[in-house]
Amino acid sequence: QVQLVESGGGLVQAGGSLRLSCAASTIIFSIYDMGWYRQAPGKQRELVAVITSGGSTNYVDSVKGRFTISRDNAKNTAYLQMNSLKPEDTDVYYCNAAFRSAEVWGQGTLVTVSS
Repeated sequence: QVQLVESGGGLVQAGGSLRLSCAASTIIFSIYDMGWYRQAPGKQRELVAVITSGGSTNYVDSVKGRFTISRDNAKNTAYLQMNSLKPEDTDVYYCNAAFRSAEVWGQGTLVTVSS
């Protein structure tokens, strides 16, 4: 069973940057599509960005041009670089690994952007 551990969340002022990391406990990390989601209390979890096993990326419109998803298969780690952060980016961010019908979630990391 793959386990995902997120890190890098915290408190930042509006306009600042953070980089989230998602470390996977598997040697076959490269076969997984990796995604970052976020969820605010009482709201549905929202897909923020995804990077496929082949390296293709996709983003929700609200973060295009500000966030960059990447992966380092040698380190079994996915990243989310977040620049020009806004207060509305405040959420718990979750890492997701998906392969065919199987998926795994991390425990989440809180990002708080102050105005």
